Amino acid sequence: MREKNEVENITLLGKKNVKYNYDYCPEILETFVNKHPDRDYWVKFNCPEFTSLCPITGQPDFATIYISYIPDKIMVESKSLKLYLVSFRNHGDFHEDVVNIIMDDLIKLMQPRYIEIWGKFLPRGGISIDPYVNYGRPNTKYEKIAQQRFVQHDMAGMDKIDNR
Repeated sequence: MREKNEVENITLLGKKNVKYNYDYCPEILETFVNKHPDRDYWVKFNCPEFTSLCPITGQPDFATIYISYIPDKIMVESKSLKLYLVSFRNHGDFHEDVVNIIMDDLIKLMQPRYIEIWGKFLPRGGISIDPYVNYGRPNTKYEKIAQQRFVQHDMAGMDKIDNR
């Protein structure tokens, strides 16, 4: 079980009537200590109700955002991540920018060994856009993993994602 001091920075989880902020709000992200920093393992979030706005038309864009990472010392708390992703609701940016903003914020927050983010946006105007970005800590095996996964990202058979 976690000690009280290990979760003192988590203020949103378990709270009722938490206010949803619909304007981009990276400061809402919270972290906790990884109790297993001696091993590599994946953490994956599937966020099928993501919305943001087109920066030109103001029309809503809907997507599933997939976030997968190999933590180091710090991990992102899931309720704060949910509220952070909701904060894009009134944010006007292109799909490609959105996934890069999320990537930058999570790298700054956690300094993971490896992270990738894939936005699977629903079609609008007859076209869907699926931006993918990844990062592996420089000068480590994770940098090589990032290079391999980037090259193989959308190869035959790898495009299927099981979202339960």
